[in-house]
Amino acid sequence: MPETFILIPGRTSEQGCGISEGKFLDKYQRQINTLQVSPGDMERLGLAKGDRVRLTSCDRGQQVEVDVVPAKGDELPEGLLFIAYGDISSQLMGGDTHGSGMPTSKGIDVELEILK
Repeated sequence: MPETFILIPGRTSEQGCGISEGKFLDKYQRQINTLQVSPGDMERLGLAKGDRVRLTSCDRGQQVEVDVVPAKGDELPEGLLFIAYGDISSQLMGGDTHGSGMPTSKGIDVELEILK
């Protein structure tokens, strides 16, 4: 059964290094296609590093599939997910710009479903 989380897209230092080497190389692609989950949520959901999950945006119903890794230590509170900005995070953003010309890119409500 899917569970609701808040997705926080952002930049990582590894992503910054990877972009200078090339967006289509493994270092960069690994960053933008991997979802970080708090260790507490990983344990509670029975997830292990490398497991695959489906994220569905609550406002648009857009779906993506990604591999998960535990976030480092206490960097990510339970109930929040993190992914580096890229194709996956862009697919989950809504289209409403609230008059700013830029869609909301933080605090995206998503449902997480484990694919095993």
